[in-house]
Amino acid sequence: MNAVDAPGTTDRVLVIDDDPGIRRLLVSALGFAGFAVDVAGDLTEALEQVARRPPDVIVLDVMLPGADGFEILQLLRDRGIEVPVLFLTARDAIEDRVRGLRLGGDDYVTKPFSVVEVGARLQALLRRARSGAPAATEEPPLSLADLAMDDPRHEVRRAGRLLELSPTEYRLLHYFLSHQGQVLSRAQILEAVWQYDFGGDTVVVERFVSNLRRKIDHGRPPLLHTVRGVGYTLREQART
Repeated sequence: MNAVDAPGTTDRVLVIDDDPGIRRLLVSALGFAGFAVDVAGDLTEALEQVARRPPDVIVLDVMLPGADGFEILQLLRDRGIEVPVLFLTARDAIEDRVRGLRLGGDDYVTKPFSVVEVGARLQALLRRARSGAPAATEEPPLSLADLAMDDPRHEVRRAGRLLELSPTEYRLLHYFLSHQGQVLSRAQILEAVWQYDFGGDTVVVERFVSNLRRKIDHGRPPLLHTVRGVGYTLREQART
């Protein structure tokens, strides 16, 4: 079922939630914000909507009948659907947030939520997805020690081994490599990588840094370090 087609819009959002009240609320608010909105209440409807009219961004509830939001996300990613996904989670379900981000979700909001915040986060996700990494220039490739980023190929290698990074992880690493040696706060990272111009939850940053560290430092001397009470830095360990 198509919910709202905003005249002239280019951004289509698919809301996957089994609560009719939440669907109506988001259809109204996001339609007013200029999105074309489709809705689905379960996995079957979600797959039908994605096949019929591929969305630019997805709002996905965690608690769904039949298959939960995590299973739906995994299935979408397995089918090569890489559009940004914003999870809706329970206020106190920190484990849901962590699991969703680890599976390839891009952001989340907690219930009860502000529809204004949902719209702002969706716009930020779309800007980030479309901007990608900065355009390649004549400058040397970004690198540190045996870690190298090839922007034209959109590849990252550590000691010659190709690393599989999500678009968000790639953008995060690009930011670290561009500011290597600097200590970056969670707020700085949130603003630069997630492009939020409002207060966001830094748990998003913490989980993506954790995922990125696990990929780039696996079996190699660590490059991505936590500076307790401040933030993170990308640099070689000092030799003793």
